[in-house]
Formats: sequence, structure tokens, C-alpha cells
Amino acid sequence: MNIIGHKYIYLAISGLLVLGGIAAFMIWGLKEGIDFTGGSLLEVEFQGSGISQPDPYKIKQTLDGLDLGTVIVQSAGTPTSAGGNAILLRFKTVDESMHQQILARLKSAVPDAGAVVEKRFDTIGPTIGAELRQRSMLAIVLAIIAIVLYIAWAFRRVSKPLPSWKYGIVAIATLVHDLVIPTGLFAVLGHLYGVEVDSLFITALLTIMGFSIHDTIVVFDRTRENLRKTKDGDSYESIVNRSVNETLARSINTSLTVLLVLGAIFFFGGATVHYFSLALAVGIIFGTYSSIFVASPLLVIWNNLSRPKSG
Repeated sequence: MNIIGHKYIYLAISGLLVLGGIAAFMIWGLKEGIDFTGGSLLEVEFQGSGISQPDPYKIKQTLDGLDLGTVIVQSAGTPTSAGGNAILLRFKTVDESMHQQILARLKSAVPDAGAVVEKRFDTIGPTIGAELRQRSMLAIVLAIIAIVLYIAWAFRRVSKPLPSWKYGIVAIATLVHDLVIPTGLFAVLGHLYGVEVDSLFITALLTIMGFSIHDTIVVFDRTRENLRKTKDGDSYESIVNRSVNETLARSINTSLTVLLVLGAIFFFGGATVHYFSLALAVGIIFGTYSSIFVASPLLVIWNNLSRPKSG
């Protein structure tokens, strides 16, 4: 399969996706959850056979007058086997007294419910949220720096035709590709459907980085091995193309097994990990794409540009 021969097509597709992700982020930004902005999150389940999904507007009306700021009500999944319906509520930071008042009002919001069961209650102050945002960005930056240093060290004996540090730079370019696309997607979801990002989203991005760089290094390592066995007539492009083909099946099969697990989590894992699994799935799909169709073509293009021109 002549993957490298169509390198400009693959890179053009990636470029459009990255530009779209950047545009979405710049226009709409990410809708931050209470992990970053501070606030309270309450998950309750209305139990009882035959009760319908609670009306979000009615829930908000029930909580009017409690000085909760902007109240966001979301469904937390499909009805349970017992007939119950769970909802997520987000509002400003409250104390325990207000917490109990909210629960008391929710019990009157759905008269048909046999019981109202509190499943989760989290409160995060705005100071902690700001600190978590800073630490999240620091974690991503430090991870990227560590990856560049590791690749430069691991490929230190590869000096021809490209020095080892160029492998590191190309790997970071693919990481940017793999992070920007899911970030842009969540900017769109936040704008259209109010989907918020929280600490789980940062966890998903860091996991995507690890998975993507692992897949990219496998391809780079096969290229390194083939360079040692190269014949005088083999071009760098043909060596890279052979290396990609030799690792193609492994990359796709590994990603498919992970996506099967993430699909199960997405559909059956509940509301708390719903968008976490979606972010991971999107990142892994495009991480696999970048390892095959972005990283190696970039190496070849860089090598072609750095070669002295004949004549």
C-alpha cells in the first residue's frame, strides 16, 4: 500500500480537521464544568414504577427562590429497571442547609415518585476550580516536554537522514492534531448541547496523548530498524512506507479493541463517564489516523525539504 505516495492528501484532510477544531475553540470555547468554575453538582433518582422523565422546566420552577444562580438540569440516563429516572443538577456553591432544602423541594416536584434517592453531591469552590485549571494545563505542557525529550533520547542513534530531535518534533505535531480535534468537537457540543468539560476531559486528553505517542513510536521504531537494514538503492520514502505497512494491521487492531471497550462504556456506563468515553474514542480514532497518515508523511516531507538540491 503506497501510503506515503498520497501524503499530501492525508495531510490536507488533517489540516482541515485541525483548522476546524481551532476555529470552533476560538469562536465558542469550552463550556467549563464546576471542576473549573466552582459550584455544586447534585444527582438524584426519582424511583417508582411508571413515572415519566421529570420535566427540566418543572424542576427549575420548583427550585425558584432558593438563590441557586443559573440552574442546569440534565437527564442522567435511561430509566432504571425499577422505573426510576435520574437527573443531574448544576448550580452555584451551596452549604449543607441549602443542600437539604433542595432535596426537600425535589421530593415535591414529582408527586408520583415513591422515593427520591441522592446518588451524588459534589461542591467545588471557585479558588479550587481555578487552581485545577492551571494544574491541568501544566500537566499537559509537562507531558509534551517529557515526550519530546524521551523521543530525542530513544532515537539518539538515528542521525541519518534525519536527526533524532526531528522525530520528537513530528511526534508533537501529531499530538497537537490528536488533541485539537476532540477539543474542537467538545467546543461544538458545548455550544449546541451545553456539554461541559471537567477534570475527566483533561484525563481523557492525557490518555489520548499516551495512546497516540505509543502508536507513533511503534511506527518510528520500525522505521529505525529498517534504516539499519537499508540497501543503497532504497530511498527514505520507500523505507518509511514499508515501515508503516508493516505496522498498519497492529495499529488498527489495537485501536479497534480499545474502541469496543469504549463503546460499551459510552452506551452502558452512565452519565458520569458518557462524554469521557466519547472524548477518548474520538482521540483514539484520530490518534491512530495520525500515527499512520500524518507522522510518517511529515518525516518524509521534512527530509525532502532538508535535502540539498542537485544542480
